[in-house]
Amino acid sequence: MPTLTAADWQDYALLDSGQGRKLERFGPATLIRPEAQATWQPALPRAQWDAAHAIFTASSQNGGRWQQRQPLPPRWPMAYGALRFWVQASQSRQVGLFPENAAHWDWIAAQVRRAHQPLRVLNLFGYTGLATLMAAQAGAHVTHVDAAKKAVLWARDNQALSGLHDRPIRWVVEDALTYLRREARRGMRYHGIVLDPPAFGRGPGGEVWSFDRLFGELCNGCRAVLADEARFIVATVYTQGVAPASLAAALADIVRGQAGPVESGELATRERSAGRLLRNAIYARWQAL
Repeated sequence: MPTLTAADWQDYALLDSGQGRKLERFGPATLIRPEAQATWQPALPRAQWDAAHAIFTASSQNGGRWQQRQPLPPRWPMAYGALRFWVQASQSRQVGLFPENAAHWDWIAAQVRRAHQPLRVLNLFGYTGLATLMAAQAGAHVTHVDAAKKAVLWARDNQALSGLHDRPIRWVVEDALTYLRREARRGMRYHGIVLDPPAFGRGPGGEVWSFDRLFGELCNGCRAVLADEARFIVATVYTQGVAPASLAAALADIVRGQAGPVESGELATRERSAGRLLRNAIYARWQAL
């Protein structure tokens, strides 16, 4: 069961973790966020933790809030390779990217390039668009779907910052299942699919997404729009209690009848301080032979 880490970051680092928190560097800013899996003791001295720009304190009443120890701009730019994008200490603990997913961004770009022809790629639950932009930068025609208008606007800002305004990207604010059903009726097919479903969410029309209840239906929808000459599919899951083998089986069912291996495992981030691996999510991905 392979564990993937994103080893090529320059603008991001997991500096340390422990006592239910993690200390991270996002460009010029250092942030402290909750991390339930960090049950060990921090390796860095307390003074380095105390020097962080901001700390997110979780709360059962309102989800939590950021406390700034040093002034932070409303948002600031970061880079990964040729990509440029905005990050910010938003109302939730999230900042606009999941750094561990960079391992998938590189893989997606490699699948697009090795096809030697423009691929139609569908990114469901696309968030701020970094997988979308990586695929488009590699030459794909991408449809980006997210139920949150704010996330799609953020993704479009990232497109502009990366200088990819001329790339063929279709931005869609819609519930993922609703979109899949309509695309299946239209006979639309995709060569690559990227899935990053949350545990729970709401669509723009009040649609309720629950991973436990609807992931099987999502997989059926993906199978209905997957092209006969498909090249890849990748899924990342943060929902607790899902095993990599189960996710691999779900992907294998989507690509049933198509040749190529399905692999699964964990996404993790390695600390700079003590070299410990912090598990972030599980994944499964398939590529055509």
